[in-house]
Amino acid sequence: MQQQIIDLAIELIKRPSLSPDDQGCQALIGALLEAQGFRLEFMPFNHTLNLWATHGSGAPLTVFAGHTDVVPAGDEKQWRYPPFAAHIEGDMLYGRGAADMKGSLAAMLIAALEYVKNNPEHKGTVAFLITSDEEAAAKDGTAKVVDRLMARGEKIHYCVVGEPSASRRLGDVVKNGRRGSLTADLYIEGIQGHVAYPHLARNPIHNALPFLQELIAYQWDRGNEFFPPTGLQIANIHGGTGSNNVIPGELYIQFNLRYSTEIDDAEIKAKVAQMLQKHGLNYRITWNLSGKPFLTRPGKLLDAVSEALYHCLALKPQLETGGGTSDGRFIALTGAEVVELGPLNATIHKVDECVSCSDLGALGKVYRRILSNLLDA
Repeated sequence: MQQQIIDLAIELIKRPSLSPDDQGCQALIGALLEAQGFRLEFMPFNHTLNLWATHGSGAPLTVFAGHTDVVPAGDEKQWRYPPFAAHIEGDMLYGRGAADMKGSLAAMLIAALEYVKNNPEHKGTVAFLITSDEEAAAKDGTAKVVDRLMARGEKIHYCVVGEPSASRRLGDVVKNGRRGSLTADLYIEGIQGHVAYPHLARNPIHNALPFLQELIAYQWDRGNEFFPPTGLQIANIHGGTGSNNVIPGELYIQFNLRYSTEIDDAEIKAKVAQMLQKHGLNYRITWNLSGKPFLTRPGKLLDAVSEALYHCLALKPQLETGGGTSDGRFIALTGAEVVELGPLNATIHKVDECVSCSDLGALGKVYRRILSNLLDA
């Protein structure tokens, strides 16, 4: 199994599939799935290619989800090996997307193909949901596929997303949820003027400071057993013309909240509006909700994952919900149990991104065991 996974990972890494250009990755994956009896449905939305592939029928519908797109390589001269050469040195496979997430895609695929070959009449449905729009806007990818599936009444029961979840060794961390992400673009209005005549102007920077102090200090919640407290960070702030003698007429502030299941986006928006009004600020604000928080509590999927990791790797994983967002946030909207399980995340989005070949082989065995735990019982 390991060599098959590595060979497929190499073929995928060699394709420079920068978001949302799939570069034929899904065609390659689709051909392998179709040869083993999977039914393929390509779902293109605008410039994004998506693949929904299924084998079997009925419940439970168990999905492997992932993305073929990668982030740019940056300055290729800084790489030890060309980022799309898929070079192996010792046990390490180097290349953009090796860890995030073409390696785990290859492991999922080979594991599922082996399971289906050995269990052609398996219970339920085994499926793949693959997109080329995860690293960029994430508007025409998994979100739209999920919308279509829900409109058709296709109910996902279990989903394993192959995002790189491991911290120090393969299998040490399983993501059983993610925080929500909400961004505000806030404009505080003032009156531009000469710094020597402040009585003829209104400085939005000065006026906004008490509001900003309250915004930063406010405790949104205390988190819970799965989530840390909601956190807010100011990402960008700008005011002024660049001149030292002009009071600015407007202040721009962008801030982001990573929030837990203890609060929802409507409550956050209402509280911010209350603060702005309290401080008498003239403002306009727009909000962008990247994703709501989701949580998979202990149940059949987590039991299956934990048993597989113990059986294959002799370890018990730690459950975490930290980090950024993933496409799991869209799949969770179906009511599915969703976890993220993949290789080490130490080199993702970095120069010399790499993954352990032996880890990919072990990951394939874990995925194969998860399917068996869910469908053979």
